[in-house]
Amino acid sequence: MRVRLLVSGRVQGVGFRWFVREAARRHRFAGWVRNRPDGSVELEVAGDDGALREFLETLREGPPGARVDDVREISSTNPDVLPQPFTIIR
Repeated sequence: MRVRLLVSGRVQGVGFRWFVREAARRHRFAGWVRNRPDGSVELEVAGDDGALREFLETLREGPPGARVDDVREISSTNPDVLPQPFTIIR
């Protein structure tokens, strides 16, 4: 399964991208995460369906200092192969 997500709330300046990267790597997911100019965080991730559900719950909790208001799926038409291991895009 492959999904592209947009996470909003207080998710920049609190280590959220590193939190996402470490959680994704624990599951051995492929993909990336990056900050967006509007203050949200965007990510694209691919992995086992069941593990992705668990990963989404982890995202909703976030690291200490973060406040996740919303995690929503956005459309992805990019057929490119995702980086492995999961990485942060700056």
